[in-house]
Amino acid sequence: MTLSPELLSRPLLDHTAVDLDAADRVTYVLEQSFHYGYDEPIDQLDHRLVVVPIARHGDQHRRAHRLDVDGATVRRRSRRDGHGNTVVRVRADRVEQGVRFGVVALVERVRADGPTRLPASALHDPRLLRPTRLTTPDDRLRDLASGFRTGTALERATAICDFVHDAVHYEYGVTSVETTAAEALSGGRGVCQDSAHVMITLCRLVGVPARYVSGHLLGEGGTHGWTEVVVPEGDAAVAVPFDPCNGRRAGADYLTVATGRDYADVPPTSGSYSGTPNSTLTTNRRVGVLSAA
Repeated sequence: MTLSPELLSRPLLDHTAVDLDAADRVTYVLEQSFHYGYDEPIDQLDHRLVVVPIARHGDQHRRAHRLDVDGATVRRRSRRDGHGNTVVRVRADRVEQGVRFGVVALVERVRADGPTRLPASALHDPRLLRPTRLTTPDDRLRDLASGFRTGTALERATAICDFVHDAVHYEYGVTSVETTAAEALSGGRGVCQDSAHVMITLCRLVGVPARYVSGHLLGEGGTHGWTEVVVPEGDAAVAVPFDPCNGRRAGADYLTVATGRDYADVPPTSGSYSGTPNSTLTTNRRVGVLSAA
């Protein structure tokens, strides 16, 4: 597959009219941009981007991608982090007015290649079992966990997903990227990231390895976050995706970009610069299905 203008200009399918989970192959297109504008020139821009979909994630394959940077002369370095994510570091000595980061990617889902299989060692990976700053439990979470200690790992995760969906109601603007799972649960309101952190915290408390997933949900306006739990399968393990914000298992209408211990591992954009504190961020996104069969 190539990122030809003809391919990218094709209209998207109505994904709600297609049974994506039953399709043998689904091709997705992702176009996303972030423009940072400054009221005066800045220096020493150092930016970290986690916006390129992971090269392979179970039945999801990245077939082609391009990352463009406009507005400054930059140096860039791409690498895979410890979770297998594609991380791009962009540096510029000076930016006069603004800088734009734009990613275009073609992703194909091949149903026969799923699920996301992991080595058995993932069941004991401390990164997926230990609390992080954003997933450190308080007394309430510890008490709640006692009610989810029976059943298989998958049954426990399912019950936790249902609980979090009822306990944390979606509301934009009442939390931030610094809000912890304990704070989100106490307030009872938050966004997808908060629901994912509460589920991760409870899963880890009952011995179910869990990780944060950053990506896209078809039909939503921005990036999305959900949870994967790691459960045994034969002599190995599989990662099973849950979306506690929407109270369901994640399916073929979800597009994974990256995974980590929590959101702090995988924010789409982050960085620093020297200069004016006044900046504006403008984002655009187009994600959808090009073909399904």
